[in-house]
Amino acid sequence: MFSKEESRQLREEFWTSFGKSFPRKWILYDTKIKGFSFKFHFDTKKALVALDLEDDLENRIKYWEKLQSLKAILVSEHISEVIFEEEYFLENGKEISRIYLPLEQKVSIHNKNTWRDVMVFFNETMHQFELFFDAYRDILES
Repeated sequence: MFSKEESRQLREEFWTSFGKSFPRKWILYDTKIKGFSFKFHFDTKKALVALDLEDDLENRIKYWEKLQSLKAILVSEHISEVIFEEEYFLENGKEISRIYLPLEQKVSIHNKNTWRDVMVFFNETMHQFELFFDAYRDILES
């Protein structure tokens, strides 16, 4: 078991190491679309890369429909195993819409032996999400 402080330090060490291993500026929250963001998630049980829609229901529906219309392209050209969940509940109970890809192996941010696999997965998967977003930004923003 790790104390909260030890856990915090490991998380900080992971993200610092990831930034040094794969130095680049990710789009993440800087999509210029309200409530539309890309996220990395890594905890003691799983790692995933996500595209989240977190705005009000009307905007979520609007962007969800656009993303649904582009689903075949995302799957065939970028991330074949991507999961679409129109109603996804975060740990805090908040409902969002999420398109994501989990890393299909047991990982933990507390286990440094899994960090490299997660970093490579994050880099490759987010790169594909960003390529997709850059190619279809005009459709999504319209």
